[in-house]
Amino acid sequence: MLQIAIPNKGALSEDAVKLLKEAGYKCSRYGRELIVHDAENNVDFIFLRPRDIAVYVGNGIVDLGITGRDLTIDSRADVAELLPLEFGKSRFCYAVPKNSGLTTDKFNGLRIATSYPEIVAQDMKKRNFDVKIVKLDGAVEISVKLGVADCIADVVESGRTLVEAGLEITGEPILYSEALLIAGNESVAENPDVRKLIARIRGILVARSYVMIEYDIEKSKLKSCCQITPGIESPTVSPLENPDWVAVKAMIGKKEINTVMDKLYAEGARGIIVTALASCRL
Repeated sequence: MLQIAIPNKGALSEDAVKLLKEAGYKCSRYGRELIVHDAENNVDFIFLRPRDIAVYVGNGIVDLGITGRDLTIDSRADVAELLPLEFGKSRFCYAVPKNSGLTTDKFNGLRIATSYPEIVAQDMKKRNFDVKIVKLDGAVEISVKLGVADCIADVVESGRTLVEAGLEITGEPILYSEALLIAGNESVAENPDVRKLIARIRGILVARSYVMIEYDIEKSKLKSCCQITPGIESPTVSPLENPDWVAVKAMIGKKEINTVMDKLYAEGARGIIVTALASCRL
């Protein structure tokens, strides 16, 4: 039986549960239970603090885990990244008081407040800087205004919170983070149940990037339209009652929907329909 740790709260938890449910697993909680058993797939889903998941996985307590790359690195746990999950994306950046003129090459000797001390320590070691790392569990942005630190290092999504605190990002991001499926080592991926899980998740992630487009077109214009919608291998072409027309079906990138529809309509395609995909295997 597989044991999979997933975040117990927050956006990471919501997105992880949604992804797993779409993959055919039962992992919804009815209350605050810590373990949900999926009898059909023979999996136990264990709800843990996102920051602790990599530690449990790295120590072999659970087989797999879903958590952020930033939390994984900061935990110093020895784990393998099996699959990026394309949600929970963020940047980990340094921020300084606005118009202070502080840049990352001037951090030596300063106080840096952060909830991710290990990530900062590793980066400062690379720079050969001697700094004081002030570990905080939350509200890192206010630390500069309260005189606890000279600058901060934190996860940044929109950057709005930094602006409200009178801070601005300096330098390039230390790392780019997103949710990951992790294991104690890469060999875990050879387990048949793990292979099935990864295949299901990949199918959903791919499907989120594509849609199915269908349209009718005159045979004389079929070649030019198939160049617009080549599909994965080739489009599906079916006859219609009108012998001069055919129906075409193909997968296209979700971001291309409107551009492709414009081109097809200009070529004479009609009855253009776009359908979302739940999952797929390519």
